[in-house]
Amino acid sequence: MDRLKQIESFVAVAARGSLTAAAQAEGVAPAVVGRRLDALEERLGVKLLMRTTRRLSLTHEGSAFLEDCQRLLGELANAEASVSAGGVKASGHLRITAPAGFGRRHLAPLVPAFMGLHPDVTLSLNLADRVIDIVHEGYDCAIRVGDLPDSSLVSVRLADNRRLCVAAPAYLKRRGTPQCPQDLMQHDCLTLSSEASQTRGWAFRSEAAAQGEASASDSRTPTPVEYLRPRGRLDCSDGQVLHAWCLQGLGIAWRSAWEVRQDLRQGRLVEVLAVHAAPPNGIYAVFPHARHLPLRVRLWIDFLKHNWGDAAYWDEPPT
Repeated sequence: MDRLKQIESFVAVAARGSLTAAAQAEGVAPAVVGRRLDALEERLGVKLLMRTTRRLSLTHEGSAFLEDCQRLLGELANAEASVSAGGVKASGHLRITAPAGFGRRHLAPLVPAFMGLHPDVTLSLNLADRVIDIVHEGYDCAIRVGDLPDSSLVSVRLADNRRLCVAAPAYLKRRGTPQCPQDLMQHDCLTLSSEASQTRGWAFRSEAAAQGEASASDSRTPTPVEYLRPRGRLDCSDGQVLHAWCLQGLGIAWRSAWEVRQDLRQGRLVEVLAVHAAPPNGIYAVFPHARHLPLRVRLWIDFLKHNWGDAAYWDEPPT
């Protein structure tokens, strides 16, 4: 059985949530897709999907393998496009959306260079902290920071992203320093409003993992993560406002390292609960489907991977 077909079927099932939907998209019988998945799991020696009569879900191994498979299929599509396109230049209109603060700092400064490389492309950039439905609102690509919700969208990981709890020295002097995540329930926490992102709350290592008691028998085992929904007197849908309030000493915020790095270096903010900080999540390009992706979208994603994939970029990003 063709290995590529097995991988394509696995990605299709994971994206659509059922064997039947994946089979319809591929134009084959559900039994064919089922046999491909069985053969793939047998060849790899791991369970990728938990299948019952009522639901289908990815195992830990399946989640990790899915990301690699999506990247592989994306790179294959790019390779085919580079050959079939020949000397054809990218053209047309590119509609992109991204979180407001991240987009201002890390996306907008890169746009002029991309436009210089591809003069026949036009681009619209929408910056908003709400999670936009890119299919229904007609976007080619979204940049998402953090854990991705389950969906039928295709994603490509562009870089790592670390979130941490920070507070101004004046706030900690006034209210004290939390020693464990549960202490946050007694503090003023600056949170995104309900219509924004972070739907699961703030992520922390589990207590056992933070104390070094988690099993280390398998380095591939994901670090256990727990989620907390702290409360406070203030919330806002704009992350930049939360950042400003944090600098003013109004509370503790859960922000990305790219946003607060300079404040930490210069002492305007202090990291708290560092031992409990969750492992890095990701910065992703998300798009509706991988097949027949326009050349301008492929080139945009490759451009971001080239820039953000360099660790040195995050120390001195463009201004």
